[in-house]
Amino acid sequence: MLKTSLIFAAIALSALLLADLEISTLDPWLEFGRMAKGAVTPDFLAVWGFWHALLNTVVFALCGICLAVVFGVVLAFFFRFTPIRLFCAFVRAIHEIFWGFIFLSIVGLNSVCGVLAIAIPYAGIFAKVYAEIVQESDHRPREGVPTRCGGLSRFVYGILPVIYADAKHYTGYRFECALRSSAILGFIGLPTLGFHLETAFREGLYSEAAALLYVFYLLIASLRYWVKARFIPVYIAAAFVLLSWEITLSWANVARFFTYEILPWPMRREGVSTGSFDVSYAWMPIWQWIRDIIADEGGRGIWNTVILTQIVLVGTGVFTLLIFPFASRHFTGKIPSRISHYLLIILRTTPEYILAFVFVQLWGPSMLPAVWAILLHNGAILAFLTSNNADLVRLRLDAPHKRTDRYFYEILPRVYGQFLAFLFYRWEVMMRESAMLGILGVYTLGFYIDSAIEAVHMDKVVLLIFITALLNMGIDSVSQLVRRGLKISTKLVTSG
Repeated sequence: MLKTSLIFAAIALSALLLADLEISTLDPWLEFGRMAKGAVTPDFLAVWGFWHALLNTVVFALCGICLAVVFGVVLAFFFRFTPIRLFCAFVRAIHEIFWGFIFLSIVGLNSVCGVLAIAIPYAGIFAKVYAEIVQESDHRPREGVPTRCGGLSRFVYGILPVIYADAKHYTGYRFECALRSSAILGFIGLPTLGFHLETAFREGLYSEAAALLYVFYLLIASLRYWVKARFIPVYIAAAFVLLSWEITLSWANVARFFTYEILPWPMRREGVSTGSFDVSYAWMPIWQWIRDIIADEGGRGIWNTVILTQIVLVGTGVFTLLIFPFASRHFTGKIPSRISHYLLIILRTTPEYILAFVFVQLWGPSMLPAVWAILLHNGAILAFLTSNNADLVRLRLDAPHKRTDRYFYEILPRVYGQFLAFLFYRWEVMMRESAMLGILGVYTLGFYIDSAIEAVHMDKVVLLIFITALLNMGIDSVSQLVRRGLKISTKLVTSG
């Protein structure tokens, strides 16, 4: 494990030398002071004017999660088949914002766009996780179900009671993630909290922005009180009723998008120029078009995305190892550890896109805002999980009393394997985030996707998103190989 850690640290140090970490703003401290003043003087009166955006944030998340669970369960039944696994890996490898961009061109700027942008990638995630939960569950109860029973009966009586608690817990966690996704979809124009957050930050209304963020934190913190299993059907029914169905949709335009507009430009060039909309199947110009994009935008985007990902991967690991002791009962008292837990919850609740957006206002567009945004968001998640795992460790009678000795010789060796498992499990997520944050001006794949969208080059958009998905699938495969090689798992490690 140490050797692997040092190899990845060396790669990250090399990536630091190649990264663009420039601060381009004239006086970042002045802007930081204004943000800090806004943070301590939130304008909660302004929030009443945005209640509809808050409602939309919850409605989009509920509807998206509902559809994702339904399709995720269906796909999980067939997850053992390679085509289904690859399909799920592909759809979950594309960030929700990129799905939002795609559906903007199909259904327009409306609620269906937001719901589908959440539902599709989450369905791929649920399919994988549900299938893994079933695979790792106790198989003995299903052996008691009569063999003559159908597959549905075997699932209801032999599998569902065993996996229900884990599936329920994970689905609840994903709903929290869906609320974050719903909020940041406002940054592409959808009527959620992110839309008003972006406006407030761009106009320097930091008191208003702080109030919106605090309301969002309260929404996440209150989930345990109002998200009860017996009320879920009522919430879902209400969400679909409240969902805006004012959609101007032309099936002819949808068909044209999928059958013509996303085709490579060389296939459409002659048809567009003549107005005949004919399609050319000359493969050499198409191949040259693909090569040119990959050599230019695609190549630079991939390079910068990989550079950024490797920096934040190791940076997140270092941050986690430094921070998790402050939230563990083995190193701090009850009150300090509880305060640290709350701070970590705030950091992991804040979407990485919002963190990056704030840092861009401070430092300007470079990799620096993206590094800190991804590092803080993922580091808070890993520090929270690692501290919880550390608290499960029962200290030996001869455990060191000095905190540094206890850290290095007692706790860290016993949680380090699972820490690496969590870190490499998040590697693919960091890659998705690195690509997506290019929308804010960092020269990752998202930057070139956003530029192609502004130029209405949907063929290039689809190709670059396809490259992004393949890159994420590759990182996910490498992550699995590394975890398998180190023989580490994300299951909680007890004191043993």
